[in-house]
Amino acid sequence: MNKVYLGIIAILVIIIVAGVYKFMIAGSGLKSTDGRVTLQLEPGERDLVLTEMRGFLLSVQQIVKGASENDMKLVAEYARKAGRAAQADVPPSLMGKLPIEFKQLGFDTHSKFDQLAMDASELGDANHVLTELTTLMNNCVACHASYRIDPVPQPGK
Repeated sequence: MNKVYLGIIAILVIIIVAGVYKFMIAGSGLKSTDGRVTLQLEPGERDLVLTEMRGFLLSVQQIVKGASENDMKLVAEYARKAGRAAQADVPPSLMGKLPIEFKQLGFDTHSKFDQLAMDASELGDANHVLTELTTLMNNCVACHASYRIDPVPQPGK
């Protein structure tokens, strides 16, 4: 009898682990008509992700401005704004919906902004900043080439 219970428990644990992986780690997406993966998000979730991307764009613009004026304080300030600290506002429910590759790109992008801020402060080299920014922006290009964010279809619309 104990073997039957242990077997049932083992099966339930496997189902729970698979569910956690699928819904919290792996996330999901659908193939879109343009070849990218569509992330279907609720309006508030979509707004949050798009707001974060506009924040990236503002930071990039200010970093370029700072590098062109050799103002490493400006570079570091705006790079930090887009760094890992900016991830704090993302709710776990949203993180669970995003595909693992999207999350990896996002985490790497935030880390690269933090590294850029640190290097701008420590090295003060505008050319180095622009080289790092070029590498960082490869993530932006890869993300936009791979994903699109659409609202969840509403019933009856």
